[in-house]
Amino acid sequence: MKSEKEKMLAGEPFDAHGEEMIAIRTKVKHILHKLNVTEYYTDKFQDTINELCPNSAKNIHLEPPFYCDYGENIFAGDGVFINFGAVILDGAKVSIGRKTLIAPGVHIYTARHPLNIKDRRVWEDVRPITIGEECWIGGHATICPGVTIGDRSVIGAGSVVTKDIPADCLAVGNPARVVKQLNQKD
Repeated sequence: MKSEKEKMLAGEPFDAHGEEMIAIRTKVKHILHKLNVTEYYTDKFQDTINELCPNSAKNIHLEPPFYCDYGENIFAGDGVFINFGAVILDGAKVSIGRKTLIAPGVHIYTARHPLNIKDRRVWEDVRPITIGEECWIGGHATICPGVTIGDRSVIGAGSVVTKDIPADCLAVGNPARVVKQLNQKD
C-alpha cells in the first residue's frame, strides 16, 4: 500500500490532510521561517535556500517572502531568480529552466481539486509544471497545473496560464494567449 506522499509523487489522488502530509509540510514551514525571517540577512541565507530546494541549482535566488508546500519538488536551474511574494504549490515536479526570471507575486500551482464536492472533501491530485530556460514570468501571473511554457517565452503581468505556451512567445491575458512571436531572426 502506498503512502500519501508516494501517491502524490505518482500523480495519483491523495489525502493532503493526513498526518503524514501535514508533518512534511510542517517541517518545510520551519525552513521557510528561516528563509523568510531569521536567515535573510545572514551568511546562512543561500544554505537555507539549498536546504529548502535540494533538487535545484546551488545559485538560485528566492527573494523573501517565499512560500511553497514541499520545496523538494522544485527543480530550478542555474541563475533562476524568484522575486518576493511568490507561491509554488509543488506537490508535483516544478521545473524552472536556467536564467528564468519570476516577478513578484507569481503563483505556480500543481495542485488540482475535484469539482465534485464529495471527492473534493477527501482528495486532490497534482500535475507537473515546466517553465523553460530564459523565460520571464510577469508580476502576479498564475501558472496552472500541467502547463509547459517554452524556452525564452514571456508571460505578461497578471496573466493566467491554463494551457501550454510554445517557445519564443509573448502570452498575455486570462486565459493567457499568444499575442506575439519573440526572438525571430530578421
